[in-house]
Amino acid sequence: MSPDWIYPYPTLYPGTLIKRYKRFFADICLEDGSIVTAHCPNTGPMTGVNIPGNRVLVSHNPSPKRSLAYTWELIEVMDEQPIWVGTNTALPNRVIKAALVDRLFPSLGHYSEIQSEVPYGEDKKSRIDFLLTSQDGRSPIYIEVKNTTWAQKHVALFPDTVTTRGQKHLRELAALVPHARAVMLYFINRGDCTHFAPGDTADPVYGQLLREAIALGVEVLPCRFEQSQTGVRYLGLAEMEIL
Repeated sequence: MSPDWIYPYPTLYPGTLIKRYKRFFADICLEDGSIVTAHCPNTGPMTGVNIPGNRVLVSHNPSPKRSLAYTWELIEVMDEQPIWVGTNTALPNRVIKAALVDRLFPSLGHYSEIQSEVPYGEDKKSRIDFLLTSQDGRSPIYIEVKNTTWAQKHVALFPDTVTTRGQKHLRELAALVPHARAVMLYFINRGDCTHFAPGDTADPVYGQLLREAIALGVEVLPCRFEQSQTGVRYLGLAEMEIL
């Protein structure tokens, strides 16, 4: 499949994961044999992708404002063949913002303005990742983005742990319907998954809430992205497996 859209990486440097610890730190052995501590921008358990000994790719930014010059961006995992998986949870929103600017998702229809981190919900204490609006009276579109890296065979699963925050987001999205369109966008951060399903074994409450939200009119966009050493390629939507 030819790429519909590409997000380029800066120069990435290869290495091997030694260990991840205290959530935000990863010791990595670079190709020249030096060992560095990289920032791990992923607070979750990283089920199935936190594998010491596997190849990784890191970015390098030696800014004096940073406490760690390296950031862990990708890890290579083995299923039927080696596949790169994104580990930087700050990346999906940057990619989706650019994709929205380029009108990459036809099902969202027309919109003229893209806002990020807009307060919403009953108490206005939550912030929606993206709010799309138009000047012709169309319903606003609220989009919540969830990074997805856990997989079983060719099925991407979310979440990979109990997420009370994710449960809250589903409830708040469902409450927006029918006065607005509400979209849960799953950023499948690996190219080997053709299907998507809720991670019921990790968080059955989330799975049930997702099904209820869909029944109430919340839309789901399970977006497939292929990772490489040079950039990110959009592969289209995964098939839903929700019973």
